Amino acid sequence: MTHAVPLVAPAKANALKDALFLPLLAFLAITGAVAGLTSGSADLSLATLTSELWGALTGARTEDPVARTITLDVRGPRVVLGIAVGATLAVAGAVLQALFRNPLAEPSIIGVSAGAGAAAVATIALGGMVSFVGVGLLYILPVTAFLGGLVATLAVMAIARIGGQTPVLTMLLAGIAVTAIGSALMGLMMFISNDEQLRAINFWMLGSLGSATWAAIIPALILMGLMLAAVPMLTRNLNLILLGEREAASLGLSVDRFKNMAVVLVAAGVGAAVAVSGMIGFVGIVVPHLLRLVIGPDHRILLPSSVLGGAALLLWADVAARNLAPPAELPIGILTALLGAPFFLWLLRRAGRDGAAW
Repeated sequence: MTHAVPLVAPAKANALKDALFLPLLAFLAITGAVAGLTSGSADLSLATLTSELWGALTGARTEDPVARTITLDVRGPRVVLGIAVGATLAVAGAVLQALFRNPLAEPSIIGVSAGAGAAAVATIALGGMVSFVGVGLLYILPVTAFLGGLVATLAVMAIARIGGQTPVLTMLLAGIAVTAIGSALMGLMMFISNDEQLRAINFWMLGSLGSATWAAIIPALILMGLMLAAVPMLTRNLNLILLGEREAASLGLSVDRFKNMAVVLVAAGVGAAVAVSGMIGFVGIVVPHLLRLVIGPDHRILLPSSVLGGAALLLWADVAARNLAPPAELPIGILTALLGAPFFLWLLRRAGRDGAAW
């Protein structure tokens, strides 16, 4: 017999903690954005950054065109993408953990990222065909990644659901199987790719924000923005789901309709994030679980905290990726995996000590 790992925090958050925690996370995200704009191969001072941002807002001419180009056209889209991807992955993890009632649910573990990745790689490999039908690759990539993530999520949910329940072991095994299928499809697409496509796919799979440009990220930002804008509408129903599906239904929630809507939102956000940043894993498991330990499982606080926490984590991880081995740049997916994989193992051990069966 299997039991879902409880999503209950060890201590109830008090009002003072709630009042201070969101500003603290906002401070970490803002300082991460400032560090992302000022650090790199050409360091900018805080005064220069302030001057260039003020000049861009007011339309004033700049005395240093190079600094403005670095700020607005090179690092600006990269920082904006880091905020959006980090927030999207963290919120997606929080939503999936509530839907599955399991803290191990995360886009990369249950196959969502692999499904989106397989669709994105196929789009890159078949880019010539896409151009042939007159559709821009930058615009179709987030859409195909969204569809891939959606199909993978629905497959895992359908396979794992047994007798109205979603056992942890079945969910993880279904996620492993779907991830394996996604990886196999990616391998097949790489096999038929030419050398130029193969280099692009390999770099993309390691996860990076380095290729961000305004033109490339705007379609994906729209999808991620739609998901994040819908977050306030999910909080009450996610809290009801934590009580159990039967209890939530007795309180008036249409459980299946809500779960389908939430899955579509998660697939849209994660698919868009994967399309422009590659395979960045474990953000969706580390951020919401750590936040839940501190502030509790109430999604009215947990979801906005995940937005800020995910953005802060990815911004600082990107700063580290750019500065740990200059002039080379580490793929950000490697750093998040080094952080997230030990945390995942700790969760498994903690669940074992708490008596959960797998």
